[in-house]
Amino acid sequence: MVTLALLGVISGLITGVSPCVLPMIPIVFVTGGTSENQKTSSRPNWLRPVLIIIGIVISFGTIALLGTLVLSLLGLPTGLLRWLGIALLALVGVSLIVPKVAHALEKPFAKLPSWTPGHSDGVLGPLLLGLGLGTLYVPCAGPVLAAISVAGATAEIGWQTVVLTISFALGAAIPLAFFALAGASMTSRLGAYRRRQRAFRLGGGVILVAMAVAIAANLPATLQRLVPSYTSGVERVIARQDAVTDALRPAGASGPRIDLCAKNSGNIADCGAAPEFSGGGRWFNTSGQPLTKAGLRGKVVLVDFWTYSCINCQRDAPYVKKWYDAYRSAGLVVIGVHTPEFAFEHDAGNVGRAIADEGIAYPVVQDNNFAVWNAYRNLYWPAKYLIDGAGNIRATAFGEGNYANTEGNIRTLLRQANPSVTLPKAVTGGVDTVSSAPTTPEIYLGAARGATSYQGSGDLTTGSGKMFTLNAVQPVDTFSVGGRFDVAGESITSVSDAHVRVNTRAAKVFTVLSGTGTLRIHSAGIADKTIDVSGTPRLYTLIDAASAQRVLDISYTPGISVYTFTFG
Repeated sequence: MVTLALLGVISGLITGVSPCVLPMIPIVFVTGGTSENQKTSSRPNWLRPVLIIIGIVISFGTIALLGTLVLSLLGLPTGLLRWLGIALLALVGVSLIVPKVAHALEKPFAKLPSWTPGHSDGVLGPLLLGLGLGTLYVPCAGPVLAAISVAGATAEIGWQTVVLTISFALGAAIPLAFFALAGASMTSRLGAYRRRQRAFRLGGGVILVAMAVAIAANLPATLQRLVPSYTSGVERVIARQDAVTDALRPAGASGPRIDLCAKNSGNIADCGAAPEFSGGGRWFNTSGQPLTKAGLRGKVVLVDFWTYSCINCQRDAPYVKKWYDAYRSAGLVVIGVHTPEFAFEHDAGNVGRAIADEGIAYPVVQDNNFAVWNAYRNLYWPAKYLIDGAGNIRATAFGEGNYANTEGNIRTLLRQANPSVTLPKAVTGGVDTVSSAPTTPEIYLGAARGATSYQGSGDLTTGSGKMFTLNAVQPVDTFSVGGRFDVAGESITSVSDAHVRVNTRAAKVFTVLSGTGTLRIHSAGIADKTIDVSGTPRLYTLIDAASAQRVLDISYTPGISVYTFTFG
């Protein structure tokens, strides 16, 4: 627990000194120092900024862990908390400029002695102000915070996740506390402030209103893009630490022993009994009958987690199909677990068509509620779990690659289950290749996860008919949007004059689309390409070329929903 908390604090501290903190610096500096009656206050001058920071920590941590889940349950837009924070910031600014507004705000709370937000004696006021400001600090997210948000959104919240969230929030608030205390110290010591307190409060109010307008227009993102992301590498290292991974792994039935296989992926080990396939939905290729552990006794089972629009899963599938064809007569059973990433992948008809299109003959269970996923404490697409004849998990494989090793493990377990079995020659090889060159990570375009790769003008939050402008120069591994789009949590849908610009490091570029229409792709050095979009939402190939580095300009006719870009 101590290690986990320490890693959380360090990760939060690194986020707190990253470019994402820049818009918050003038806000906490001003709010921490602009209070009335400091000279006659009975409380120490550091109390107000400390209360504001405590409010930010509570709000920031709570929203990071529960914000997406609560808003989803209430059917509220994902950007609601951010806009409430902006409104509060503007209101505080106006109250500093116009004293009558401040007095009007205080009237409903006049009987509460701990209120008085404009006075240094107040307790509740600064705390509530911090709670509001915390809604504006949530977008400052690195890998650890992103994983915390996913855990909250799927309601997979254990004590380790809570410890990591609290420690992360505390670490992220430390740099802000420095600036808030500096503001309070300056205003308490400067005689000029005491003589011209009204002018300083007026200036502070102007700064807060200006920052509210700037944040609403997403102007701080421009400044953040100009400052190098000097902390991203360190954040990724911390996110890969065992203590952090353990905290964010789903608390499934298989318990900690399955994590031994996960941490030593590729090696044969004893990782405990495999969970049942209970809780899943419809079964395919079994005449609708579910498979059970008891019915699979004596068989070697390969459990393959996949989702049909995932390009990594599509590249992985030929190996799984070859193994099934080669070894099923020797006792191998393959079970595909289709755990959806997008809403349209919940549809059984879409899944059935994908199974037919891929030529998958082995059993597949639809895992829409993540029951099997959580039982295996899984984190990845694709992911493979090998179960021996006694029903124990013995090996894992995550992502693409290392296929010869996985096939070797299959052969080992088949011989252990039946020493007299005759196995065919190994079949791995010649199906596909896995590039070892640096490749752009998967890019999501919806409001829920698009912010990690979005670098453009306009606020990528949910809304209808939103107008955007393309970047003239697009940084590598990012995208921008131009024209008018409807923005949802998982996707953006073209409305008019719709364009996306993405700078990639990949010879192959794919995209997940739904709707009906046409898109046109332009990239220097290759011929323009037109693709018709219709039918079942699925993965489309945009580029398949020799060179890797390129900027793609893609135009869309109205009615096309764009979910993600993937690369190879």
